[in-house]
Amino acid sequence: MSLDIKMTIKNLNKIIRAYALKNALAHEGKANPGAVVSSLFNEGLEKSNVKEVMPKINEIIKEISGWKTEKQKKEFEKLKEFTSEREIREGLPELPNAEGGVVMRFRPAPSGPLHVGHIISAMPSSLYVEKYGGNFYIIIDDTDPATTRPEAYGNIKKDFDWIFGNVTEYIASSDRMDLYYGYAISLIEKSKAYVCTCTGDKFRELAKKKKNCPCRSKFVKKNILDWEKMIDSNGFNEGEAVLRFKSDMKNPNPAMRDFPLARISLTEHPRQKKKYRVWPLMNLVVSVDDMEFGMTHIIRGKDHGDNAKRQEMIFNVFGKEYPWAFFMGRVKFKDLNLSKRAILKKVEDGEYSGFDDEALPTIASLKKRKFNPEAFAEFAEQRGLTNVDKVMDSKDFFKVIDNFSREITNSKK
Repeated sequence: MSLDIKMTIKNLNKIIRAYALKNALAHEGKANPGAVVSSLFNEGLEKSNVKEVMPKINEIIKEISGWKTEKQKKEFEKLKEFTSEREIREGLPELPNAEGGVVMRFRPAPSGPLHVGHIISAMPSSLYVEKYGGNFYIIIDDTDPATTRPEAYGNIKKDFDWIFGNVTEYIASSDRMDLYYGYAISLIEKSKAYVCTCTGDKFRELAKKKKNCPCRSKFVKKNILDWEKMIDSNGFNEGEAVLRFKSDMKNPNPAMRDFPLARISLTEHPRQKKKYRVWPLMNLVVSVDDMEFGMTHIIRGKDHGDNAKRQEMIFNVFGKEYPWAFFMGRVKFKDLNLSKRAILKKVEDGEYSGFDDEALPTIASLKKRKFNPEAFAEFAEQRGLTNVDKVMDSKDFFKVIDNFSREITNSKK
């Protein structure tokens, strides 16, 4: 096992116990194994050794969870010399209620190659998990069969393992369909969702006039039957029915008026093939995942402001508190087209040799060109959390990255 000088085999149990007690005291006596593991990374534990130490972590957490707070405090005082304070990131402000660890996520769509924009968007979450300990989930948003590409699953893992190095788990949304179906039925049973058979044009006209859709008044039993009819291959056809959240058709914000939760798509899914025909939409999928994984803090683009409001409505139905959220401004490059669809087309047309072509701003290209991942982290730290957009040339951006790389290399020397 590769360990820091301080983290000798002899002291390993004491270090685990110290961090477990520290985390337990911050969480009403209950320690989080993920937070303890993250703390051990700072002491020199390598990812390849996590499975080896996990049984001991769980054993110690089980033991101390049965102690009273006073005993936990007393034992921690004896062992606190084995813990160290995490490095304070210069430009990243402290998160509220994060002392005992955080659970954060990033949700890429598997519709094309990841690029520098994804690094900028996801890096703050990765850094906060590194800072506080906890879990960093990459959830692949693949519930749109029409845009999901089979090679994206492996590419996302390869790219993010290189740039972040602290992803807790990679999850494909389409592997959790039964869970989303269960929540959809619960929303129907709670009279907070209904199956709408109006045409898109008709519903938009009603929403514009702030009038209720006639489907809205159906009884729960009828909505359950219609939901089953959506799922049944002999039932509704594609485009004939959608599941809608029952919000308020008079909401001042048109985007909040009975927004859709699921629709029928007969396109074959690259991963699930023809197993499903009803596909949940983003606001249902994201809400369920955030509740199930216990997200504590969410950092996302400010263009997701309305989505966050919709998702909070779903949280409220289930009596859950919505996570702390921050909406970041974008870095807009004057001279880069970061459209995954555009990059994909140019690669398919032979304009570029592949996703790792050195002329592209993809993560695969940055890795091939031997950029230093730490330099992108430094950029995120210096930028901090801001809802202000930043406009710049890619040449200026990469000049900053190169400067950070040199500073990092010199400091290590």
